[in-house]
Amino acid sequence: MADTVAEAVAEAHSTEWAFVLAATARVAADLDLAEDCVQDAYAKALVHWREQGVPRRPGAWLTTVATRRALEHRRRAGVAERKLPLLMPDPVDDEDLAAGVFPDDRLRLVFTCCHPALAQEAQIALTLRLVCGLSSTEIAKAFLVKEATMQARITRAKHKISRSGIAYRIPRLADLPERIDAVLDVVHLVYTAGHTAADGDGLTRPELAWRGIELARMVRMLLPDSGEAAGLLALLLLTQARQAARVDDAGQLVLMEDQDRTLWDRAQIAEGLTLVQEALGQSAGRFGVMAAIAAVHAEAARWEDTDWAEILGLYDVLLERWPSPVVALNRVVALSYVAGPEAALQQLSDDPALATYPYLASTRAELLRRTGRDAEAKAAYEEALAFTSNAVEADFLVRRLTRGA
Repeated sequence: MADTVAEAVAEAHSTEWAFVLAATARVAADLDLAEDCVQDAYAKALVHWREQGVPRRPGAWLTTVATRRALEHRRRAGVAERKLPLLMPDPVDDEDLAAGVFPDDRLRLVFTCCHPALAQEAQIALTLRLVCGLSSTEIAKAFLVKEATMQARITRAKHKISRSGIAYRIPRLADLPERIDAVLDVVHLVYTAGHTAADGDGLTRPELAWRGIELARMVRMLLPDSGEAAGLLALLLLTQARQAARVDDAGQLVLMEDQDRTLWDRAQIAEGLTLVQEALGQSAGRFGVMAAIAAVHAEAARWEDTDWAEILGLYDVLLERWPSPVVALNRVVALSYVAGPEAALQQLSDDPALATYPYLASTRAELLRRTGRDAEAKAAYEEALAFTSNAVEADFLVRRLTRGA
């Protein structure tokens, strides 16, 4: 029975944490108090569910316990009126309601964590802490910083919310496009940090990648009319679908051209392709276009079947809508398979923004290798290696250098 209850509590933490915390925050009017009350509710569940059985709706049980504790604390402490606006939601006007913008507590929590007044690193840390329920220890480990550093980052972000009087609400219709972009950026960064670890011994950080997809699903559910939310989830699913083929049995990096495509997750690809169609059915933003690029790769049964002309055209669209040195670099790679590596080398830019970006040097190295300029390629591989901290990627570059593979 104890194991069953522990599993039920763990499942409720994974699936209900954001819902419980978001609802409690409205009552507590304070993020720290809300967290304390929710953690206490989960602790009580371990005891009460052993005695009374797991409730039919665990999330509702936890929310009731947590919000009651928050109300009791406020009554005992006599929270000052000046503190109440911190997390009390602003009223939603008739225009918003008519447009279908409903005050879902989880959406309020997500927008609060991703408020533009906070630095992006603080937005990411708060989102993982409050929306995903990760501990400071888990977040610090994922980003390879000291726990004290991460805890301080989260605390500063909470204090800024308090000092700035940031409202616990969904933005008004006029502010939604900009604010949605900030939310999607944070979710994308969480996934990206998991898909390829910045450093360390493993190629990926699976927990962060999974959390990114989980967040994308939540945002997609809460913003069903957002084509960009659909596009982001599609992009993450189509990217994650290749995960099992990215390293071989020896743990070595496998480039997409050499991957065993039978290992690709067809269910994730099917869901991603459906979402791409939905995203492109509207005025596609950058995530919709990026998802479309991933879809072209996913639909190719073999590397040789890849429609590089279509990918190049999509990168042209993406570069127009989202000018970025990284997008320009990826476009050069696509160009190399349409017009050849020499043509791509001519368009390869030494943008100062990418001065220490390892993929600029590794892209140059690959293009030089394909043109037979081995000595220049070696120098470029060495440059890429100097900027690479991920052990799996570094091993690949060393193999390129030592074997010319």
